[in-house]
Amino acid sequence: MRRAKKVPKTSNKAAEPHDDLFLKYKEVSEDRIGPEGVEKLCRDLQVDPSDRKVLLLAWKMGAQQMGFFSKSEFEQGLRLLSAHDLPTLKASLNQVAIKVDNDPDIFQSFYQFAFKFCLTEPRQKIIDIDTCIQMLSIVMTNQAHLQPFIDFLQHQKEYKFINNDQWMGFYRFSLEVAPDCSDYDEAQAWPLLLDNYVDYRQKHRI
Repeated sequence: MRRAKKVPKTSNKAAEPHDDLFLKYKEVSEDRIGPEGVEKLCRDLQVDPSDRKVLLLAWKMGAQQMGFFSKSEFEQGLRLLSAHDLPTLKASLNQVAIKVDNDPDIFQSFYQFAFKFCLTEPRQKIIDIDTCIQMLSIVMTNQAHLQPFIDFLQHQKEYKFINNDQWMGFYRFSLEVAPDCSDYDEAQAWPLLLDNYVDYRQKHRI
């Protein structure tokens, strides 16, 4: 009795729409999107690589390394954004930008991510002042203390690096202290960096 030929098994798993998108930008030799792929994605989204929306995308992906998106990160980000192609991704990022600016809890999560995203070395816990200034300029919009604080950071000579406590301290400061610092209370144990910022504002009357 002749045996019946085995029928090759076929996968029941249908290809996800975002699989094609990932393949379009991934590196040839690695299962990830690298700097060149990220730049190409930015061009297709019609945004500059330094645009806030790129950081929002990295945040939604939970990206661990600046300039790189793993396949799992990319898939997670597109699922959270309910995006399956470039038009839906672009529209979703526009909506996320609105939500971030209108929900303090969502913004705080994004703001915290931005600092951690800059930690590029193992056990790194600080970022340099220039990186801090660049990241603040991307993350924050229409915040009264932003430009005066950046001016202070650019003129002061004492601090070369910023740690997470100082980074998050400025976030709380921006929420709680009046634009002219008139209600600033040193007794609240702010980071010394912010004491110096207030002194700078008062000295220069800005």
